[in-house]
Amino acid sequence: MQDRSEAAASPSRPTSRPVAVVTGASGGVGRATAVAFAEAGFDVAVLARGEAGLRGAAEDVRRAGGVALCCPVDVSDAAALDRVAGRVEDELGPIDVWVNSAMTTVFAPFTAIDPVDFQRAVEVTFLGQVWGTRAALARMVPRDRGTIVNVGSALAYLSIPLQSAYCASKFASRGFVQALRSELAHEGSRVRLTMVHLPGVNTPQFDWCKNQMSHRAQPVAPIYQPELAARTIVRAAVEGRRNKVLGVWNTMLVAASQLSPAFSEQYAALAAWGSQLTDTPMTGDEPSNLHHPVDGDVDHGARGRFGDRAKGMAHPSFLASLPTAARQAGVALVRTVADTRRRSRPSATRRAPADAVAHDQPAR
Repeated sequence: MQDRSEAAASPSRPTSRPVAVVTGASGGVGRATAVAFAEAGFDVAVLARGEAGLRGAAEDVRRAGGVALCCPVDVSDAAALDRVAGRVEDELGPIDVWVNSAMTTVFAPFTAIDPVDFQRAVEVTFLGQVWGTRAALARMVPRDRGTIVNVGSALAYLSIPLQSAYCASKFASRGFVQALRSELAHEGSRVRLTMVHLPGVNTPQFDWCKNQMSHRAQPVAPIYQPELAARTIVRAAVEGRRNKVLGVWNTMLVAASQLSPAFSEQYAALAAWGSQLTDTPMTGDEPSNLHHPVDGDVDHGARGRFGDRAKGMAHPSFLASLPTAARQAGVALVRTVADTRRRSRPSATRRAPADAVAHDQPAR
């Protein structure tokens, strides 16, 4: 692995290869994305808190043919991210692509989440993208080139229970990117902003994100391997796509959420609670990366424990779930219609003021 001193000392630095920065690169989608950029001909700066995970990511990048630069950093610290961006350009060269992939969350109903935990999840998952974007723009705008990829989710369109902090962060990121695009367009900038919205992915996050439920967490099916998400991110960055929703099923859910938010909320209430939880009870001693990294001493890699199911819509378990999903969609539709009718009828509360006025009229 080529560390900071080796990169700085090499007479060939900076190389003619393009440079990518990936946050959240010590595990999961970020880890796979760093490798995918190396395979595509980039040198890669890997950013995360966990040093063992970072060393493993850097080794993977090296094996894929790239030069790796390890940068331990907490993405919620704007000043630290800016310093890292300067270091990357000093040691690898101008940043061509910056990928904001770092995330964390809390699996719990909103009212059960401590405010400190909720704030921390938003600081990493949303503000981490904001500060990463800011650091990248400070270098890219003067050169009038570069691409920033913010990793989103289908949950940036369709919120589900037990994920209020994560959904809020992804919705906010989508709004942030749209606003920033308009500002860059106003200035005539050629810096590109891309969002890639992911489905359920087989990553370690379901073992190390804070879980306050009674059972262990799992991704909502269909599940995909992180390498597929990584290739999509690299392709979107190279092609300059504005927006990409990965997965046919998630594309359908996103479309449904746009057509009828009320239906989507009812469907999520029925389908998305139990589908996020396994049959395995929590023991109470599971690690949590919310406030501290869990890969400081142990490298967990890119993949989680759901590899046998990470085959997308083709997996038999997902196909077997479709009749239940259809029934849930039917119930959600009935509930949506009933709720719409109920809301359209004048309520006793709404009639009360008119009745009161009539009763208070003087006798004639």
